[in-house]
Amino acid sequence: MRTRGYVAHAAQTELVPYEFDRRDLRPRDVALRILYAGICHSDIHQVREEWGRSLFPMVPGHEIIGEVTEVGADATKFRVGERIGVGVFVDSCRHCERCTRGLEQYCLDGMTPTYNGYERDGATLAFGGYSRDFVVDEDYAVHVAQSLDPAGAAPLLCAGITLYSPLRHWKVGAGSRVAVIGLGGLGHMGVQFSHALGAETTVFSHSPNKADDAVALGADHFVDTSDPTVLRGYRDRFDLVINSTSADIDLNPYVRMLDVDGTLVIVGLSGVPVALQQEHLTSARRSVSGSQIGGVAELQEMMDFCATHDITARVELTDAQGINRAWDRTVASDVKYRFVIDASTF
Repeated sequence: MRTRGYVAHAAQTELVPYEFDRRDLRPRDVALRILYAGICHSDIHQVREEWGRSLFPMVPGHEIIGEVTEVGADATKFRVGERIGVGVFVDSCRHCERCTRGLEQYCLDGMTPTYNGYERDGATLAFGGYSRDFVVDEDYAVHVAQSLDPAGAAPLLCAGITLYSPLRHWKVGAGSRVAVIGLGGLGHMGVQFSHALGAETTVFSHSPNKADDAVALGADHFVDTSDPTVLRGYRDRFDLVINSTSADIDLNPYVRMLDVDGTLVIVGLSGVPVALQQEHLTSARRSVSGSQIGGVAELQEMMDFCATHDITARVELTDAQGINRAWDRTVASDVKYRFVIDASTF
């Protein structure tokens, strides 16, 4: 299948128009015409090799919403015309203990990323969602309700599941006390999910101008951290604290905010080693953990939850010609809260 999109031909270069071929449909594949593709900060990190060496040419994008245009001979999960979502990975080994538990994101043999990686044959470069068309094994895609705004639904495939998964794993519900550090592309999803799950939700942000947004998204409390001394007033308060920011911040004051058996979960990556004072952990049996997206079943669960509670990302649309400008603005934190590409402009 001949298609077009945007590509980075080498590290640190701008994205440019690109024509390339998608594979012919295998028996369990589905083809989709992409409607919207979210811009994730990890796209930028990988093209700019800020997380290590990358593979080029690279077509980024792992927040994909589309409509099914064709199904393989043995595919039964989707019908032509249905709305479909593809997230951060498109395959895994399928047989390890983690895959069989529905934790494909932690596949012992390594998940197959939607881009900047090789297909399971170890030779074919995987090209992502900054394009007009896509082909994926039906087992690694999810149904997307027609009731959801498709542009706002695109970031759910990465930003959304990144926050939903830890909230579900740590069993957040009515009576839980949750704090979200940062109200950006990740954090604003966590606030909506935490509120919908019934938790008392607090946002910690160094941007006081986001207070009204935090409340509108479902936060019960907003704390301006531009004066870090305010953090002392929140010790021993929360069951779960989620660090959604990629900034290099001191996490020790947030560990102190945990009640007995509370957990601080890291989902935003600063790339800088974290130094923790051990007595903050031992003094109340506190834990520090991390979480990475979710498996296919959990991704579908989240999409259904979003449909039930009418949850989408707050987005700003860009056309394909504006991708590089949108990237610069993303790095400058000049977006509320995610850029999404209108794929009809490729």
